[in-house]
Amino acid sequence: MPKIVYIEHDGREHVVDAKLGSSLMQTALDNAVPGILGDCGGACSCGTCHCYVDAAWENKLPPIGENEEVMLEGTLHTESNSRLSCQLEVTPDLDGLVLRLPKSQVM
Repeated sequence: MPKIVYIEHDGREHVVDAKLGSSLMQTALDNAVPGILGDCGGACSCGTCHCYVDAAWENKLPPIGENEEVMLEGTLHTESNSRLSCQLEVTPDLDGLVLRLPKSQVM
């Protein structure tokens, strides 16, 4: 199982095992990672699974789709490395992926 590293806005790290084929959003929810809300259940319609992809991993992910790009336009505090974790599927190549989480998603 690939390991994914989620880093909360305050620096707390969560290293979790990710099920192949699952989304990075669902992986966070399954492991109770704070900062990923997933209000829409992964339908790319809310932006509450927003994350920042570590620079070393940006070019290893599939390109942003049109729906994801539109949803990110309405999401708070986006950066050039912003992605929606519901749109990213866990593959073996993502072992060690680092995602940072925005403060705006703290409950």
